[in-house]
Formats: sequence, C-alpha cells, structure tokens
Amino acid sequence: MFKDTLEKIVNQTPGGVGVVLMGYDGIAVDQYFLDSGDIDLQLVAVEYSNVVKEIRHTAEVLGTGALQEVTIKTGRYYVVIYALTDEYFVALTLKREGNLGKGRYLVRHNSFSLCQALV
Repeated sequence: MFKDTLEKIVNQTPGGVGVVLMGYDGIAVDQYFLDSGDIDLQLVAVEYSNVVKEIRHTAEVLGTGALQEVTIKTGRYYVVIYALTDEYFVALTLKREGNLGKGRYLVRHNSFSLCQALV
C-alpha cells in the first residue's frame, strides 16, 4: 500500500538509503531500505522514534506548536523525520554526501498521499 511511495522517495533522493513509515509507538507500518551495509536502519528508526516522542512532548509543553519536522545530522547520515499525523511519521535516511534538500522536498511532497493511505 505504501511501498511504491516509499520506494520512490528513496530512489529519487540522491544518497537515499531507506525510509520508514512508523507510529510514535515505534512500530513500523511499512518501510523501504536499500542495502545499507553495516547499519540496521530498522533499529535506527525505532530508536529515533523515542527521540521524536520527547521532542514532540517538549513542543507541546512549551506551547510552540505541533512538531512538523526534525533533521538529525550524524557523521555519516542525515535522518529527516516528518510528522504525518498525531500517530505517525516518516523517517528518511540518506548519506551525508546525498541531497538533503531534495530528500526533504520528496518527503513533504509525498506526505499527503501517505496521510490519505493511513485513513
């Protein structure tokens, strides 16, 4: 159901290695990963879901508005996390030499169709 959209996001993002549609509970709804070698992208997504829950909670407590997007930059990867609904988000992982701007655009551009499929 979601696989075609997720595959398109990764394949059209230079440097894209994987994307997961996940609930804030850490359970993946669907995912698409290229062979990423020495990193477990499923585990990355689960662990970052905990971080996103905390950021989301902090934004609510501070009254700064609902969380929309978080970008995490590590030594080797970018992870773009985009809130779809109150229950789900999408997380795109791409290599540091990849095109972060295009990845962010593709996630946002496809967010509506992913939201519609969740209903």
